[in-house]
Amino acid sequence: MNYGVPLELLESLKDSSHKFFNLSPEEKSLFSSEVMSASTKVMYGTSFVPEKEKTLEWRDFLSLGYTTDEDALRYWPNQCMKETLEYLKLSSKVVRDIVEVLIENLGVKLEKSRIEILCCMKQIQLNYYPQCPNPDLTVGVGRHSDIGAITVLLQDNIGGLYAKYDNEHNNDEEWLEIPPIPGALVIFIGDTIEILSNGKYKSSEHRVKTRSTKSRVSVALFNFPKPTEKIGPLEELVKKDGVARYKQVVFQDYMNNFFANTHHGKESSLDFAKST
Repeated sequence: MNYGVPLELLESLKDSSHKFFNLSPEEKSLFSSEVMSASTKVMYGTSFVPEKEKTLEWRDFLSLGYTTDEDALRYWPNQCMKETLEYLKLSSKVVRDIVEVLIENLGVKLEKSRIEILCCMKQIQLNYYPQCPNPDLTVGVGRHSDIGAITVLLQDNIGGLYAKYDNEHNNDEEWLEIPPIPGALVIFIGDTIEILSNGKYKSSEHRVKTRSTKSRVSVALFNFPKPTEKIGPLEELVKKDGVARYKQVVFQDYMNNFFANTHHGKESSLDFAKST
């Protein structure tokens, strides 16, 4: 709460998301990967890895990778372009502030330029979860953690987001619903921060359940390191802990592994970077 993004913008962003997803299938298909050039980083699709999933996710999405304002104005859908671009810029400061605090709390000093590199790649994703007649037979989004540094999520008022609660005294899985709060943004720590902190911070494993009542939207802002950047535990923490729990990996390789698999838990992606 109290993060400096106008509440009017959040409401407009949710409304504009509905406007896009209410377009005809033919109009939305103009933004599919088969039509759009890969260089524009714009993609409309459904589910996560449909060719591999046994149960398709009950979701459509519009992914908007940010490169420049000019590209956004040229390629992003008019129905939501203005709102998503403004939201991205205002929320990016929130992300930088959070990452700075997280790193400082580890007792490590990082240059601002280094912090910027950790979350310099921006991607906005508009998610649409249609009303589901049999919500128990599918999922909105399967269990996973986000691979970047920080994710900022805007929910609407319907709900359906769950986060895994890790209780070291109880081996049973427990999932807590993250209720939508008017004006609130949900912050997820991603795998990049868990790796960087040598496991001090844990990335948030979460999932989305479908609803039978009405359709809903959410908007996620992902913040990634540069694809060519190597990520690994900070040297100061390795010296302090006496062990590196993760190895150095090129972030592009980490992404490739993540997007080659279905959503089935955070360990499926983090194992890629764990020290053997």
